[in-house]
Amino acid sequence: MENHKPFKQLPLKQGMQKLSIVIPCYNEEEGIPQLVQQLNPVAEKLRKIYELELIFVDDGSKDQTNRLLHQHFDNWPGTKIVKHEVNKNLGAALKTGFAQATGDLVAALDSDCTYNPALIAEMAEMIDTDTDIATVSPYHPLGKVNNVSAYRIFLSKSISRLYRMLVPARVYTFTAMVRVYKKDVVKNIHFSSDTFLGVTELMIKALLHGYRVKELPTELNLRTFGTSKMKTARVIGDHLGLIARLIRYKVTRKEI
Repeated sequence: MENHKPFKQLPLKQGMQKLSIVIPCYNEEEGIPQLVQQLNPVAEKLRKIYELELIFVDDGSKDQTNRLLHQHFDNWPGTKIVKHEVNKNLGAALKTGFAQATGDLVAALDSDCTYNPALIAEMAEMIDTDTDIATVSPYHPLGKVNNVSAYRIFLSKSISRLYRMLVPARVYTFTAMVRVYKKDVVKNIHFSSDTFLGVTELMIKALLHGYRVKELPTELNLRTFGTSKMKTARVIGDHLGLIARLIRYKVTRKEI
């Protein structure tokens, strides 16, 4: 796929909010063209509403991901491409991206487009005085999962049910990365996990600190390009550890 023509930087409207979108990438050379194609119209729409900042975190990729990110996105205004010299995993990539983000709102988006990037615009509009986090929710009663293995669905739903029993919020999906946060959430809530568990740990700690979450019932689709980097056995062990820490917190109030 050829580069898009250079974007024209639109003049910023006075009082326009800034939206930062953090996109972790690891060995995603097959999927970068799809990401460009889907993200391009979304970015153009968002620039009419927000001052847009895009932050790509190359998490130590060993393929052509970094070269393709620069090839396709260097001419996009407000774009940063940050590289980890070695792979540190998803949670660490999010930490790096959040530290770089300067927006009033900070979004996280996956690079494989299993969730449509257009959902960022919908979730950003959901943030208000009563909502600090908006999250995609395929496990919501109105959500939908397409072409994902029954085993993975069962695992994710079961984990989310356990978390829902242990935290003071009626949230159906705790494991999805794609969200929009008020900047105070990502600046004030610190999560320790560098793995996929980081997205759940951040949600849990935010809820325990009184931040409010709204879910967007969503379709989850099987990725089209590349392979998932999730290691199922490790993910299960990580979640069981966080659930144990959460139970301990409810008994002792010791920080998780």
